[in-house]
Amino acid sequence: MTDSASLEKKPFRIGLLLLPDSNLMSLAAALDPFRAANRRAGKALYDWQVLSPQGGDVTLTTGITLQSDPLPLHADMDLLILVAGFRLDAHATPALRAWLRQLRARGITYCGVDGGPWVLARAGLLNGRHATTHWEDLEAFAAAFPDLTPSRDRYVIDGPALTTGGAAPCLDLMLHLIRKHHGAELAGQVANALLYDPEDRPSPQRLVSQARLASLAPPVARAIALMEAEMEEPPSVAAIARAQGLSARRLEMLFRQHLDTAPGTFFLRLRLSEARRLALDTGLSVQEIALRTGFSGPSTLARAFRRAHGQSISALRAERQ
Repeated sequence: MTDSASLEKKPFRIGLLLLPDSNLMSLAAALDPFRAANRRAGKALYDWQVLSPQGGDVTLTTGITLQSDPLPLHADMDLLILVAGFRLDAHATPALRAWLRQLRARGITYCGVDGGPWVLARAGLLNGRHATTHWEDLEAFAAAFPDLTPSRDRYVIDGPALTTGGAAPCLDLMLHLIRKHHGAELAGQVANALLYDPEDRPSPQRLVSQARLASLAPPVARAIALMEAEMEEPPSVAAIARAQGLSARRLEMLFRQHLDTAPGTFFLRLRLSEARRLALDTGLSVQEIALRTGFSGPSTLARAFRRAHGQSISALRAERQ
């Protein structure tokens, strides 16, 4: 990326490559922080151009269309942000992948948002890099691209390769870039303008939203984080409570107060929710899913899964095919 001195002379140039079937939130998270930075600074610190493979109207998942310019023959920008969503097989054409590969040769930093990391990976731009995508797709992402190292972090920066796990992590990443380019004060002003409390550094994506819990009941938020981290070998409720400096009874009271359920029941639901995701998003066997979600064996998982979801894993998979 350009240094601070050159940023004072001319705007930092961003190419926003928007593919059809992307979502509006990811697009806004990618561009609006830079718009707000310009407004707060009172000058054009950032400049951008919305691009698409053919140019013209790009239709988003909401049905909204945006006007775009066609890709230039030779990329000329400081940062390329690739926003993608659904139907990646159709949109990640050989021509697009070939165009993307010039970014590496030209020393241009590139960023994948939402489905964007998948397209970058198909172009070979994430080989040998750490990268992330939405946690629901991370298993499939790792299986599809064995030459990259998957990360559950909200966003990942590895050399010229930037990847995010969705719209909110994208907002974190763009605020990080503003902070890096122009300091914490401007980044804070932008975050305040967007009424957003950013993550100061890359952090894990969470299976359960904990922003409210972290402020109202920090021990509950920490207990859930421990549950998420130790799903393969689930600790007892007593062990989870001890890790928070609480008795098991006190932890149960807090869970019932804030989540209207017992910690053991919550943990079981969390594991079964992950088992359902693995059943739908991966080709793992029932035995492997049982191991990854802390069940003693396939039969134990099968009984709990049927009670929770009303059908077997095989029936669920057949239904979704």
